[in-house]
Amino acid sequence: MPTLAYYRRILSAYILGGKSHLTFWHETPSENPSVNPKELGEYYMLFAEKADYEGHYDASGVPLLDYHGRIGLQHNPIAIAQYGLGNYNLWRRTSDEKRKKKFFLIADWLLAHLEPNAKAVSVWNHHFDWEYRDTLKAPWYSGLAQGQGISVLLRAHKESGETRYLNAARAAFVSFQRPIAEGGVAFTDESGDLWFEEYIVSPPTHILNGFIWALWGVHDYALATNDSGARELFARGVRTLLHNLVRYDLGFWSLYEQSGTRLPMVASAFYHRLHIVQLRAMHRLTGEEQFAGVADRWEDYTRSRVNRTRALTYKMAFKLCYY
Repeated sequence: MPTLAYYRRILSAYILGGKSHLTFWHETPSENPSVNPKELGEYYMLFAEKADYEGHYDASGVPLLDYHGRIGLQHNPIAIAQYGLGNYNLWRRTSDEKRKKKFFLIADWLLAHLEPNAKAVSVWNHHFDWEYRDTLKAPWYSGLAQGQGISVLLRAHKESGETRYLNAARAAFVSFQRPIAEGGVAFTDESGDLWFEEYIVSPPTHILNGFIWALWGVHDYALATNDSGARELFARGVRTLLHNLVRYDLGFWSLYEQSGTRLPMVASAFYHRLHIVQLRAMHRLTGEEQFAGVADRWEDYTRSRVNRTRALTYKMAFKLCYY
């Protein structure tokens, strides 16, 4: 069950307007219209608000998220990568040297903090416990962090030509080639569909937004290296999405994950919007019309007050029952 500190964090962020880790995550999701899907350039979402994060930083200028309570201020590799990607986009658009400096600061942090897990696979660890079903005990890693860290490092290599960034991306990419049991982030289900898991739990929960963000890291690696294995992993991940999007569609809203619980875990309004933006980006990257069609349908859901209210009710019930 969640601790009192957990509820205080939620109260601070949502009701009292206080600064917390949620302040960073909940920017308005925005697709990047400048993306060329055939080249490694600007990232697929803007992350402009994240690039100007107004929260805490460490002494070197790397973002810290405030989890309050016993967790306190922490480096979160996912947030750090997104901050770097947001600054990369702005540097590419404006040629602002301050943005360039911030981007390479993040690339160097990711380079320095890539470390072997228990199976000797190079990962970016979270060094704090986190409440998700069973508590994730530090250090824990994530397919989402792996994907976005790789996306930063590959862009740093492209812009600098320094092989240390490419070598680190290669080491991190092994996590996508290994199943969870061997220290990776990949899971193949009984239908043969390949998933990349945001949280490493059993049974896996297939968090939709985390899977898509992880998949973009695989796409970037294929673009940067022309590696046939990476291209095949991306193609398999695309097929998994196409096969399974119907499982995330409630007919009035989207699901956050495949929770396996009696009550489904309905996406919050923020995550529902994020899903729509991610699917539009997937359409841009792949040309698969199903992604655009589902995005249109899910956007239509948001126009109904009945749907919004129903989704919120489901979300509150799930939190009360399971978190």
